[in-house]
Amino acid sequence: MSGFECSTFLWKDQGRRNLNSETQHDVRALEDYQILRELGIAVAREGVPWPLVDRGGRFDFSTLDPYLDAMKRAQILPLWDLCHYGYPDDVDPFDDAFGARFAAYCRAAAEYLIPRTHAPHCFTPINEITFFSFCGAEWGWVAPYRKTKSDRHAFRLALCKAAIAGVKAIREVAPEARMVHIDPLVHVVAPRDRPDQIEVARHETCVDTFLAWDVLAGMKHPELGGSPEVLDIVGANNYSFGQMEYREQGPHKALDPDDDRIVPLCDLLGTVWERYCRPMIIGETSGMGKGRDAWLRDVMEESLAAVDRGMDLQGVCLFPAVDMPDWHTGEWLHNGICDLIDTNGSLKPVADRAYVDELRRWQKELNRVLTLDADPFSDPVELQDVIDAAHRLQHRPDRNWC
Repeated sequence: MSGFECSTFLWKDQGRRNLNSETQHDVRALEDYQILRELGIAVAREGVPWPLVDRGGRFDFSTLDPYLDAMKRAQILPLWDLCHYGYPDDVDPFDDAFGARFAAYCRAAAEYLIPRTHAPHCFTPINEITFFSFCGAEWGWVAPYRKTKSDRHAFRLALCKAAIAGVKAIREVAPEARMVHIDPLVHVVAPRDRPDQIEVARHETCVDTFLAWDVLAGMKHPELGGSPEVLDIVGANNYSFGQMEYREQGPHKALDPDDDRIVPLCDLLGTVWERYCRPMIIGETSGMGKGRDAWLRDVMEESLAAVDRGMDLQGVCLFPAVDMPDWHTGEWLHNGICDLIDTNGSLKPVADRAYVDELRRWQKELNRVLTLDADPFSDPVELQDVIDAAHRLQHRPDRNWC
């Protein structure tokens, strides 16, 4: 799988942002999907910009038509993000009406998108509920611009309640629709000279990280209506900065690559698997700069180690397909399959060859196509091929991030 950065948040000092526009994916959709097609990738995470299609509860999804046409021509299957950090200006997430408004939007989106796309139909109602609650209600980066832990907890529960309502609304339209609830894999440790912070770091790792998924699964706050069927598929995002040293104020400090406190990705996935016993994907992962190919190699080895242990890991999403800017500085992160080269104001995707070569190596190892054929939907992925490869290769978890 792959995907495109599609945030539509209100940013702290810049107003409404639209990352699909900033990366020019909105005018380059067919070209971007053709790149995925040529790479043998048939599934892409794509966003519906809730703030831009919802006008006071009246919906206009016509801006999605170019994407839908491009998907049809390139034969790309979407996994739709319905709220990627942004909500309409007239919506208050702390208001009791928030969940109903979101459910109405989800129902309308499903009614518009499902007849226009190939099955299976997959949705992420609210992307990264846990991270959204941090950056919106404790760090103050995005709306609602709150800055306390209590606001973060309240915002997270409001997002969970809305997501559950959204799942149920979508399934009123399409009972067979699949949900992928995506949040970061997180491991937090105390500073070596602060043993007094061991417990708070452990709580964030073992409790806080899972609360949103727990609510969606009905394990916590069952009065909100969660269940294993609502949780459905767990999408666990994996980035190097997800393993951190605790800080009392603001984001924690990412661990250095050689830090002996790093936990193998396979073990982090194992915690998710043991907790929910639901199908899993890695919802996003990528390295940075010249480390992208090495990062992919590590992620694949850890993922196959997880499959070899019996975990139901069904996919890895290389995110993003094309580069994206750092939210704070605007500088290109060089974390995509393709970098973006500015040619007189037009951003041209250029593949990172080492990254693509590593992708090709794993496609061959797992008996996957290198380029999509005329009818990619007639040849579904055989997960047994992946299981067989995991048993054959016998990769073992390690802390090495290359």
